[in-house]
Amino acid sequence: MYTVLVIDDSPSMRRIIKDMINSIDEFEVIAIAVDAFDAREKIKQFEPDLVTIDINMPKMDGVTFLRNLMRLHPMPAVVISGEGVRGNDIFDDGAVGFIPKPGPGDSLEDFQENIKENLLNLTFLLKRYTLKKPKGSKKQEVLETNYKVHPDEVIKSKPALLPGSKVIAIGSSTGGVDSLLQVFSKLTSNLPPILITQHIPYGFSNSFAHRLNDNSALTVAEAKSGMILQHGHAYLAPGNMHMTIKKQSDKTYKIELLDTKKVSFHKPSVNVMFRSINNEIGSNAMAVMMTGMGDDGSIAMKEMFDNGAYTLAQNEESCVVFGMPAKAISIGAIQDTVHLDDIAKNIIQFSKRR
Repeated sequence: MYTVLVIDDSPSMRRIIKDMINSIDEFEVIAIAVDAFDAREKIKQFEPDLVTIDINMPKMDGVTFLRNLMRLHPMPAVVISGEGVRGNDIFDDGAVGFIPKPGPGDSLEDFQENIKENLLNLTFLLKRYTLKKPKGSKKQEVLETNYKVHPDEVIKSKPALLPGSKVIAIGSSTGGVDSLLQVFSKLTSNLPPILITQHIPYGFSNSFAHRLNDNSALTVAEAKSGMILQHGHAYLAPGNMHMTIKKQSDKTYKIELLDTKKVSFHKPSVNVMFRSINNEIGSNAMAVMMTGMGDDGSIAMKEMFDNGAYTLAQNEESCVVFGMPAKAISIGAIQDTVHLDDIAKNIIQFSKRR
């Protein structure tokens, strides 16, 4: 049985949606919320497997709540709203489904069938999500939330003394989905392997990898353990695993995914990826820090800078959130700072250096 939290400011719509979801086998509405702040407390209290979100809500609109949810407590979310003008944008914000509310003249039977079809199509994702939900005590969850794990607890720093084959690593968070799509649309196919850690909810990374692949000359895939790094390919860290690389031979490296604790409040963590690349590639690596909230990646990026790698940051003007690049710049981890429009050009130039 999958549990659902319904968030809507309309009492009648809450009742309708609740009754319709409860009529579907395998689904049960465990709680309802009248606005985003009520929903935040209900999520903590009931730990639902899925939330439905209205766009038009008092105090905080549904889009802002959705973005905050995906950043702080990633989980499957379906938008049920009369606001259909955003189109595919809500999927970029992290939603896994959109169901329009019935307008004048629309039948409730069609609305119910739409809800049923959408929710049943999500059972595979929900099964994967519930298997990964933390099973620890409330006390342990609070400790894990408030305790910022240093990358040393997951991967030790052993900077490579001799440079390996060229590898490019990109770290991003808030605003990274659209920004990465822009960068990848300008990249050529003859590039060294590219590794990407984007803070993204579990279950969404595979579809995002497909979007990058469809919008790029490169072959882009969600990373899996054992994959061998290849020129002209890019690898996106799954939404619930740290991505690292290990040397196989003089010119061959494979991906190893780590299912450990969050680092710098994130899993996947940019710090883990950057440190792994510094350990294996050293001065022949390029690290790119793009838009994002917080400071994930800055520790290992400074290590890469100190070891002779080329480090690049997106500038404040073109960032949605300047947190991650700003932190890396402030600690002296960055060689060049460029506009989003110029990141692809810098990656291509790096690939041509001897």
